[in-house]
Amino acid sequence: MLPRSRTLPTRIHDSALDPDRDARRYLQVEAQPITSKIDEDAPADNTTAGGGKCFDDDGRLKRTGTVWTASSHIITAVIGSGVLSLAWAIAQLGWLAGPAVMALFAFVIFFTSNLLADCYRTGDLATGRRNYTYMDAVRANLGGGKVKVCGAIQYLNLFGVAVGYTIAASISMMAIKRSNCFHAGGGKDPCHMSSNMYMIIFGIIQVFFSQIPDFDQVWWLSIVAAIMSFTYSTVGLSLGVVQVVQNKAFQGSIMGISVGAVTKAGTVTPMQKIWRNLQALGDIAFAYSYSIILIEIQDTLRSPPPETRTMRKATLISISVTTAFYLLCGCAGYAAFGDDAPGNLLTGFGFYNPYWLLDIANLAIVVHLVGAYQVYSQPLFAFVEKWAAQRWPKVEEYDIRLHGPSGHACRVNAFRLVWRTCFVVLTTIVSMLLPFFNDVVGILGALGFWPLTVYFPVEMYIAHRKIRRWSTTWVGLQALSLACLVVSLAAAVGSVAGVVLDLKSYHPFHSTY
Repeated sequence: MLPRSRTLPTRIHDSALDPDRDARRYLQVEAQPITSKIDEDAPADNTTAGGGKCFDDDGRLKRTGTVWTASSHIITAVIGSGVLSLAWAIAQLGWLAGPAVMALFAFVIFFTSNLLADCYRTGDLATGRRNYTYMDAVRANLGGGKVKVCGAIQYLNLFGVAVGYTIAASISMMAIKRSNCFHAGGGKDPCHMSSNMYMIIFGIIQVFFSQIPDFDQVWWLSIVAAIMSFTYSTVGLSLGVVQVVQNKAFQGSIMGISVGAVTKAGTVTPMQKIWRNLQALGDIAFAYSYSIILIEIQDTLRSPPPETRTMRKATLISISVTTAFYLLCGCAGYAAFGDDAPGNLLTGFGFYNPYWLLDIANLAIVVHLVGAYQVYSQPLFAFVEKWAAQRWPKVEEYDIRLHGPSGHACRVNAFRLVWRTCFVVLTTIVSMLLPFFNDVVGILGALGFWPLTVYFPVEMYIAHRKIRRWSTTWVGLQALSLACLVVSLAAAVGSVAGVVLDLKSYHPFHSTY
């Protein structure tokens, strides 16, 4: 299933994986002719159990990731479409609570990410047995039914993120068309159009990119996506600053949008004010969410130095950069538009001109989301393919040979082609059924924040470090987990209320903007 760079050679030592997983059958590759050559020509340490020059200590080929590749993966995952909804989120919370909540979320994410990074290896942080995925870490540290619960939440969240990114990408593609329409019509034509066609286009693109076999091979796409995220974030920030200069004043208020304010969605009632505040929490939580793929990112890092040390540096760099961008973009958008801050700064047409710059920014969003979709989907792809191989170990895989004009053959895994194509089709259909960007973002942030970003990392760290119950550290970690649970539940309620309101005026497959 997976390319050799991420598969275990047949010489892997038994302790690398749990014996009951039948992993040898799944991860088996052809006998490696390089073994005899190493024994003959290479120094003796090349064939030691520790790995040597060719293999890591678990028998896999040497990992090559660095603090910079890990940072690019994280930035690609974090600075996604969520950054564009932050102006709206701050508009609900106001100048006082908005930036404060954003900074608080950044601290919680940074803290729990470091806890999770310590769980990559079971035992010693430098030589202990590796956990290749988030679920492997839960299995090694917690075990029992928590593994199944974690898996269900994690992979459902990954699926939801793919849906959210499909919606966001289609809105950006449509925004390019609409901005040109506004320019051609002088702003008189409302330029309403359906997002369905653009979701299908994005889905077709993802069908091709989803054939990338493994996480290691997405590094170049991740770096390109990270550059794109900086591009459109910078454009949004710059346009916000320009708008503030033109207004000659900062818009907004200390407490955010007020009851009785008239918006495009109607007059804000006291109950809507509450729902909006809670949904804003979900939007901010989603904007920072990446813990569900942290272990997978960490598994690409080379060592020495220990992966945990490298991951801590990458986390610090990434969270610092993203928080600075988030505060700048969110505050600039709110300062520019106040209560009228759109749900998506570059596609809600808070800005109309310069239209060509908006086109560049929205194109950058689409390119970024192509990469981000893959970063989030690869762990789910690998899980299903591994499960299928364990479930049907005697079923042979067949490769399809595609002969190009140069005469070379391209081998495409048949199961991967069918399964990943079906996944993309399903996410596209769900996106067309529920094309509510802000509401979907809020729900995903709320449902994924507490269990995956806080609860499981805290519980794993307590088990891994053998922290005594009712000790000061234990009480502090549990208090953090409880507080984040309350925030997640509140955000989920607010986001669901938003979906209910949207569904009252929505017809499936007939979304227009």
